[in-house]
Amino acid sequence: MQHLVIIGNGITGITVARYVRKQSDMRITIISNESKYFFSRTALMYVYMGHMKWENIKPYEDWFWEKNHIDLIFAKATAVDTDSKSICLESGEKIIYDKLVIATGSHSNKFGWPGQDLKGVQGLYSKQDLELLEENTKNIHSAVIVGGGLIGIELAEMLHARDIHVTFLVREKFYWNSILPNEEAAMVSRHILEHNMQLKLGVELKEILHDHNGRARAVITKSGEEIPCQFVGLTPGVHPNIDLVKNSKIETNRGVLVNEYLETNIPDVYSSGDCAEIKSSFHNAANKTSLPPNKLEQLWYTGKMQGKILALNILGNRVKYDRGIWYNSAKFLDIEYQTYGFVSAVPREGEDSFYWEHPSGKICIRLVYSSSDRSIIGVNVFGMRLRHRTFESWIKEKRTIEYVLENLPIANFNPEFYKKHEQHIIDKFNLENPGKNLSLRKRSLSNIIS
Repeated sequence: MQHLVIIGNGITGITVARYVRKQSDMRITIISNESKYFFSRTALMYVYMGHMKWENIKPYEDWFWEKNHIDLIFAKATAVDTDSKSICLESGEKIIYDKLVIATGSHSNKFGWPGQDLKGVQGLYSKQDLELLEENTKNIHSAVIVGGGLIGIELAEMLHARDIHVTFLVREKFYWNSILPNEEAAMVSRHILEHNMQLKLGVELKEILHDHNGRARAVITKSGEEIPCQFVGLTPGVHPNIDLVKNSKIETNRGVLVNEYLETNIPDVYSSGDCAEIKSSFHNAANKTSLPPNKLEQLWYTGKMQGKILALNILGNRVKYDRGIWYNSAKFLDIEYQTYGFVSAVPREGEDSFYWEHPSGKICIRLVYSSSDRSIIGVNVFGMRLRHRTFESWIKEKRTIEYVLENLPIANFNPEFYKKHEQHIIDKFNLENPGKNLSLRKRSLSNIIS
């Protein structure tokens, strides 16, 4: 019987194990030193905020693994020997594999700031980070968060729930302005300020100062401002965790290099999820500068998709990984966010966009479309819920901006419980486009794409 060893028990590693188990009797072992049992990483914040208990964020009961003949090893893997097909554990024990999956996830980014390793300074990614956060935030009243991304806003909400005052240091013009266009980024920035958090824009960290106990007591910005605090959250993104394989024969770059089948350069060794870097499959010998970059896809849903595809390939079915139409969702405090397709922070050549914002300043939609054929390319939406499958179909079918606007009621996820804004959206489009006289088509159950 072949032995499949998976290093990492996040959404990717667990998805591989579950789908392999559904279709084979292969022996499966999962190794992790983060936790014995799989948990929902996106729910860690709710444990800290008191909304959930640790046992509530484990999607499967503890007996699930034994029942499904999946062995769990709670230990640290320290080395991979691909010649002998073995994994060395910190205890000295060796695990022999026939097939190996590297699914070790991410590390929080650090950029060499003086004081970044002091007590009271940390990122937020793992279960251990959550436990450290509990320790680091006891009896404090002020914190500084460095970086303007999704992890940063989650950490801010967590601290805010415990009445800890938050100051953001964000180097961009607005919050998450490297990803969001100005209008959406400005909306999020206003919302942060409305929650009595301090937002310092266009500001970068220079160093973190310590007290006589070696704990963070303040930060210094590059402009020389000193901001007192008892905690510093470093949230300028994450990078692939490839520590385990750096000294092995497995090829790495930013992440573990894999092809579109999620195979590494070593036979029977695979990688997927946050730690995997998918090599570009585009070939152009005449103009190498046109080669698109390798892909890092560090989202929950892409990790799950990769896990499903990898399980098929491990079982002998040659299936290429194709993410399809990009999407993501998140929350900025009280405002929900969804994005489908591609919306650039800075408009690209050959693209136009239409933007509508509610007078409340908490609801908006941006539709990006081709300048030439007016086909929809991407959408950002805040404060409303749209149907994922509907927009995915419209983007694939290259529906025009006019078609999308006239059919917006079809995309409304829950019109029974939320106010409808479609008429106001289409009215603004008609006003900005003289000669256009679009009108909403009636929404019916028969034309909803579920």
